[in-house]
Amino acid sequence: MNNAKLWLVVSPNVGIPIFLGAVAVSSFAVHLAIIKNTSWIESYHQGTGINADSAALTEEGATTSTASYAIPSTDGGTEITVILPDGTHAKAILQPPERMASARQ
Repeated sequence: MNNAKLWLVVSPNVGIPIFLGAVAVSSFAVHLAIIKNTSWIESYHQGTGINADSAALTEEGATTSTASYAIPSTDGGTEITVILPDGTHAKAILQPPERMASARQ
């Protein structure tokens, strides 16, 4: 233990409960701050989910982005085409980690 000499000054019967109490109080403070400062937590607790607004847009006829297909590329990667909500297409080539490591050297 790095700070073993601390227990020569502070008794473990006192120090450990103080430490665990501080952890509990700080955890409670963080959770309270999340509940007070976010707009989505109330709808999440009521079961509507975090993306209730986007679900409403989908019901009105907007499409969500989906990967249309994935094709193995000639250089060992995988080419993915994604159709975005506005109808535009985006392409990405995913390379295996071995290929990326050899390209860096």
